[in-house]
Amino acid sequence: MPTIRPSADLRNNYNEISEYCHKYTEPVFITKNGQGDLAVMSIETYEALSGKLELYTLLDEGAKSIRAGRAKPVDVVLERLKNKVNK
Repeated sequence: MPTIRPSADLRNNYNEISEYCHKYTEPVFITKNGQGDLAVMSIETYEALSGKLELYTLLDEGAKSIRAGRAKPVDVVLERLKNKVNK
């Protein structure tokens, strides 16, 4: 169940919201005039989320390369890398 707090709580209970964000790896949703406005999370949670997004993007690029026929067998790639290192 998401944690939803009004914007006044962000101003009046910052430490409580900060502690919650560090204790749980989920955002706190802040509302303004009853409507969703912000998602607040710890830096650690944000960095983990950003890392996952980057990984998913790279995996998607790899899958697209495979579908386009641009993939090479791993033994061929490793041999090329060894040759470059040994030069």
